[in-house]
Amino acid sequence: MADVARLAGVSHQTVSRVLNHHPNVRPETRDRVLAAISELSYRRNALARGLVRRRSRVLGVVSFDTTLFGPASTLYGIERAARAAGYWVSIATLERIDRAGVLAAVDALAEQSVEGVIIIAPQLEAAGALHSLPAGLPAVAVEAGLDGGAPVVGVDQVAGARLAVEHLLALGHRTVWHIAGPPDWLEARDRVEGWRAALRDAGRPVPAMIAGDWSARSGYAAGQALAQQADVTAVFAANDQMALGLLRALHERGVRVPGEVSVVGFDDIPEAEFLIPPLTTVRQDFDEVGRRSMAALLRLLELADGPDTTSEVAAVAPTLVERGSTAPPEPVRSTEDTL
Repeated sequence: MADVARLAGVSHQTVSRVLNHHPNVRPETRDRVLAAISELSYRRNALARGLVRRRSRVLGVVSFDTTLFGPASTLYGIERAARAAGYWVSIATLERIDRAGVLAAVDALAEQSVEGVIIIAPQLEAAGALHSLPAGLPAVAVEAGLDGGAPVVGVDQVAGARLAVEHLLALGHRTVWHIAGPPDWLEARDRVEGWRAALRDAGRPVPAMIAGDWSARSGYAAGQALAQQADVTAVFAANDQMALGLLRALHERGVRVPGEVSVVGFDDIPEAEFLIPPLTTVRQDFDEVGRRSMAALLRLLELADGPDTTSEVAAVAPTLVERGSTAPPEPVRSTEDTL
């Protein structure tokens, strides 16, 4: 800046005013400073500015190594929201997201002078780490349940499961079977809760839950078993990948979808509308999750030592996307038709 000031024949303070778009600079002076900046290829040192202002404009995000659509899309939504707010993101990716790993990742990010952290904590062990975060470091959790020890942002998973079940019941199905996600995932637990609550509120029988692991393979295995049960007319899979495996298994067994069995997934992956048949599913707005996560963290940064906001919960509403995999039930088929 001193070199720019010297070349433009102005003070250091005038250069600072031009760089910060201060209105009290004469146009001809501004032009001289901008010309000097261009000639010298001057760029401000972001680290130095951050040290002076005690602001790094960098936020930390703790995530885990996964190709699952939901967590990966959540991370992308947070990154986009951070950029829109003028922040860069430093990501700590864990192979396994547990309490010790989360705390170590937060400590590593804090050493990089991040202003705050967002922790994607969809599993029980990770959510438990939120009660032990370093004091004074603003933190927001994503999909961490209601008792996360920090402001929590996430999609209303219970409501999403209800949408799926109520849609199938409204079509005339007597009950709905469920292929669940892993039991240590908070989202999977909430979807089970919503499935059961919707059936009980409607006075319908609650079938035995089928355990899955988010993979298409587990949905395929569940479908092999369900295809042999003549009373199964509707299935809600806890994510679209398991629904994909389910559709394959039903097809191989000669069970028509949606003629004999209706299928609903969860997430609305980009491929969902191109499956055969196109998949009815529950859509999560990951961009909105990112925006609300950033908004919650920015509020904490503004409050600094202000009031406690750890009880804050922001629930993003899911939506049902109706496609060709659901329809009213046909008359019950015989077991011989599936053999």
